This record gives sequence, structure tokens and C-alpha cells, in this order.
Amino acid sequence: QVLLEESGPGLVKPSQTLSLTCTVSGASITTNYYFWHWVRQPPGKGLEWIGRMSFSGSPIYSPSLKSRTSISRNTSKNQFTLQLSSVTPEDTAVYYCVRLPDWGQGTQVTVSS
Repeated sequence: QVLLEESGPGLVKPSQTLSLTCTVSGASITTNYYFWHWVRQPPGKGLEWIGRMSFSGSPIYSPSLKSRTSISRNTSKNQFTLQLSSVTPEDTAVYYCVRLPDWGQGTQVTVSS
């Protein structure tokens, strides 16, 4: 069983950069053909795919968020990280890290001054 756990600040000020880390156990993030995703759900809205990191270290981003998103990884710690820059209150959401079919529990991030 793959376990994923999100961590990071729950409150971010507008215009700052949101940074979240997903710590993975039960599998290596370099395992062939595993893809590691970030997904979010704003209050009262559906799920939104943000992007993903491949087993080989190649990221792909949602076109709507690409200009503000960076996903990286630390293979020695078996972690992958999301950075979302220039945040606004519209970025308030529960953020999940995912390796299908497994999901982290999610972490609430609120953008507010």
C-alpha cells in the first residue's frame, strides 16, 4: 500500500508562493511508470488537476496553472513538492497528492491577508 502525506503551511498571504511537500511511503517515487500528481478542490467546487511528476523526473502542468506552477522531487527523501506562485484567494483549496489509486488525506490551504 502506498501512503502519501501532504505537509506545508495552512495559511499563505496573497502574492506569495504556496509550497507543499508530499512524503511517500510504501513505494519509491522513481518506480517505473508511477506518476505522482497534485490535485486541489476549492470550496464548493470540483477537483482540479494541477500537475504531475513522472518516475523519471519529468513534470507536466495544467495549462491553466502552468505559468505559476513548479513540481520538483527529492529522491533521497522520497518526496515531491508543489510550488504555486503569486497566489490569490482563488487558490484557497484542499490540496491532495495522489498516486492512483492512492490519495493523501489532503491539506487545507487558505490564501488570505
